[in-house]
Amino acid sequence: MLSSKRDQTRTERQLSSCLTEACEVGKAQIVGFSWLTHEVDYGRFPESLQVTWIFNTEAQKTEALAQGQDVLMRTLTRAALDEAGVDMEKLIAPVRFDSEEACKRADGGDWQRRLARSAKTRH
Repeated sequence: MLSSKRDQTRTERQLSSCLTEACEVGKAQIVGFSWLTHEVDYGRFPESLQVTWIFNTEAQKTEALAQGQDVLMRTLTRAALDEAGVDMEKLIAPVRFDSEEACKRADGGDWQRRLARSAKTRH
């Protein structure tokens, strides 16, 4: 748990910066990968931190995972979190994969609702 709002803000900036680098590498190397995001409850940091890699379609996500691209995405995530000073050993479920297509189908394209729901199922 981060004690002060200043610590939380500093950590958030560092996470965003490091994960942006991972995202750019992913976009260059993984067909169909579009963007990534992270969610965290700083009252339960770092255990609550989760990074979601988002593809355009379910088929692209499935193909990337079948080709073992999840190894690259997990490696990029680990490197980004290491660079941000996050202890990966404390994370419960740090990486997940999703698609724009699935979000549109199940949540009308509302990523906030979708990610909040997935955060609730991790607790």
